[in-house]
Amino acid sequence: MNKNDIVIDGLDIHTESDVHRILAELLDFGPYYGRNLDALWDRLSTDIERPVKITWLHSDLSKQRLGERFDKIIKIFERTKQQDIKFSWDERFDYVLR
Repeated sequence: MNKNDIVIDGLDIHTESDVHRILAELLDFGPYYGRNLDALWDRLSTDIERPVKITWLHSDLSKQRLGERFDKIIKIFERTKQQDIKFSWDERFDYVLR
């Protein structure tokens, strides 16, 4: 597995802050990460080294637990993915929900 292949497990996620904590740790967001949706967009859209692929295991469970917050996080993932495609970057952000 590539160091840029990130796996998060929905079994470990009970709140939105769990998502921010796990992503901050795995993607090395540093001490100044705001741990909110705007900060997540800022980090994913510009700050992380590409290529990176996030695989979210048990994402259906996370959707149940997080509700609309899950949808907002996934919208940020999708926005980041589409931005990289639009810019025609060779190395891109991607994600998979399992």
